[in-house]
Amino acid sequence: MAQSRATDISSSRRKPLIRRLLVAVVAALIVALAVTWYLRRGDAQTASYRTDQVTRGDLLVSIRATGTVQPEEVVDVGAQVAGQILSFGKDANDKTVDYGSFVEAGTVLAKIDDSLYSAEEAQAQAQVQSANAAVQRAEADLEQLKAKLQQAERDWQRAQKLGPSEALAQSTYDAYRSAYDSATANVAVGRAAILQAKASQAQAEAVLRRTQRNLGYCTIKSPVKGVIVDRRVNIGQTVVASLNAPSLFLIAKDLKRMQVWVAVNEADIGKIRPGLAVTFTVDAFPGETFRGEVGKVRLNASMTQNVVTYTVEILTDNSSGRLLPYLTANVQFELDRRNDVLRVPNAALRWRPSAEQVLPEAREAVERLAGRKGKPDGGSVPSSTPGTDSSAGTSRTALWLPEGQHVKPIRVRAGMTDGAFTEVQGEGLAEGMRVVTGGQAQASNQDVATNPFTPKFPPRGGTARPK
Repeated sequence: MAQSRATDISSSRRKPLIRRLLVAVVAALIVALAVTWYLRRGDAQTASYRTDQVTRGDLLVSIRATGTVQPEEVVDVGAQVAGQILSFGKDANDKTVDYGSFVEAGTVLAKIDDSLYSAEEAQAQAQVQSANAAVQRAEADLEQLKAKLQQAERDWQRAQKLGPSEALAQSTYDAYRSAYDSATANVAVGRAAILQAKASQAQAEAVLRRTQRNLGYCTIKSPVKGVIVDRRVNIGQTVVASLNAPSLFLIAKDLKRMQVWVAVNEADIGKIRPGLAVTFTVDAFPGETFRGEVGKVRLNASMTQNVVTYTVEILTDNSSGRLLPYLTANVQFELDRRNDVLRVPNAALRWRPSAEQVLPEAREAVERLAGRKGKPDGGSVPSSTPGTDSSAGTSRTALWLPEGQHVKPIRVRAGMTDGAFTEVQGEGLAEGMRVVTGGQAQASNQDVATNPFTPKFPPRGGTARPK
């Protein structure tokens, strides 16, 4: 009885021990499977590449800059006299002149208080009338002096016939002679008085014309036909004209022709020429592209924070009237364009494989074209492979096509680039073909993540890496 009870106790103690052994064995198998999967995953990543497709599309070499939309010709209408703005005129639609009003040449834009100028004009007219009367009086005085001269001349002639004698005393003879000489001089004085009166008359007339012109300046008229872009005064405001004429209105002659003024860096200005095609967009109309051409390059450069820029005038048609003055324009100067060409990302032309990554059958040809002798030494293939031969704006180079864990070259001619894509031509090159642009992150089992909490597995073969 005691022996069977001891046997039961021994069997009950062995069961938990067996269970723990089974759990340990299962855990070891799981760890071994995880290690095997991880190592195989690392080997697979070692041979993978980043690829992209050969596409067909357009290429555009351009210079980008920012500018401002400007009316082609703007007239600044100012005031030449000082005074208070009393009223505004009427535009072509019989509405009060304001922003955006269409006006004809001669349209009244505003009126300035003319009280003082009217008084000056009336005073000048009175002075002219007085000068006219002075001229008439001087002319009448001259006629009177001429009559006295004629009488003195006759008396003197008679005295000369008689001469000094008993019939004509010497004193009387001398008196006739003196009267004749005096009358002659008085006629000359009368003529001078007429000239003086006429000069005063001309001066008074000039003053009158000046006051009339100032009075006319009190009515501000449009000098051209156009659209009012800016109204810078209000009714009741006083304008003061001193050395500079105050600006009242800004009129654009023709908003159907607009300009874009663009500041271009000195490094790019040499590529800009008159007639160059330009496209630009404005934030007011997203998604809409406007076209124009370079009109001229202004020579008066400006410097801001040691950066030299030149202003380029771009001409554009605005028959639709959508472009408004002073919009910000995002400008693109079209230096060169290629339409419907095969293109690849620039990274595909920059990437070079190591000698081990090249397909074994292609290694000898690659080394021969690269000008190297012997077998690959494990380094990367030179950037000149399979050679460069620039002509007509193209250069010979190579793209690399994936072949399993290796790559093989295809010779192409690289043409124009827009900074992201490059035009390519070559035998066997086709749209949709995949080319290598880079290698995936190399993650072998010997340089796994550096997280200190990540368990470090020994290399294959069971030998631990020495620390």
